[in-house]
Amino acid sequence: MKRKTLLALAMQAALLTGCAMGPMSSEAGVRPSFNFPVTNNDTPYSQCLKDLSMFEAKRLPIFAVGEVADKTGQINFDENGHALTQGVSEMVISALAKTDKAHMVERLDLRIPLAEVRLAEQKRLNRSIDEYGKLPASDFIVIGALTELNYNIVSNGAQLFVKGIGGGGRMVVINVALDLRVVNSKNFAVSYVSSLQKQIYGFEVEANVFRFFGDTLIEFDAGMVRNDPLQLGVRSVVEMSVYQIMTDFLGLPVTDGCDLVETDHMAQYLKQLKPAVKPAKKPKTKTETKGEDHENYNS
Repeated sequence: MKRKTLLALAMQAALLTGCAMGPMSSEAGVRPSFNFPVTNNDTPYSQCLKDLSMFEAKRLPIFAVGEVADKTGQINFDENGHALTQGVSEMVISALAKTDKAHMVERLDLRIPLAEVRLAEQKRLNRSIDEYGKLPASDFIVIGALTELNYNIVSNGAQLFVKGIGGGGRMVVINVALDLRVVNSKNFAVSYVSSLQKQIYGFEVEANVFRFFGDTLIEFDAGMVRNDPLQLGVRSVVEMSVYQIMTDFLGLPVTDGCDLVETDHMAQYLKQLKPAVKPAKKPKTKTETKGEDHENYNS
């Protein structure tokens, strides 16, 4: 009797789920689901970029954004293809635009502008070639790459099941890194370099109940996963790097709360790796001092 009751409850739950999730069809087709509105695509650092518009600044340079490629080498075509976004250059352009201080010229995709010029030269447009005039040159070019995607920097978790009833949880930390450089368009000198990384945190909690009733297995699963979006982490690193270019490189003021978080994690390792006792210097022998009176070619 107990077994029949459990099976009946399971079937009712399945039917209710099917009714709730089934398509609402009609002669015009299935009604698409639309749950959340379109929003602006900001990060916590977007406000720092927007705050730069409040400051007076004259004679700011003209930027051109080149290729900011994904050079992490993380590709898995069996799942999602590229692990990281391939639109980092576009993210840099959007970040510069948020400052309302950066003058930009297009250099990333010149196919359409150059086609327009060629059509004007062929007199196939309602605009003459003379109307184009001289195109503005850039002062600086921003290029770089995503250089790191490190999985499983830290992970831990635990599970406990007693007679088919239990649960568990786990967490993981990964990181992404970006290296941008500012190149002077006049002499191709590298004028500024930004190298930043962001750690990304995620956790998962699950609960399971599975019991055998005779030869029938009844299983119930529940859980929750909450992760920092990976591509949001990339955009955050991009926006902080652009903020550095506008403040540290161009000299615009830094607003409160927008300072780069400095760490000394790597410096601590130097202390650990430092030898406890320095070895004594080996005294020079006559053979080793031979030639000291010769001319010093490094002077």
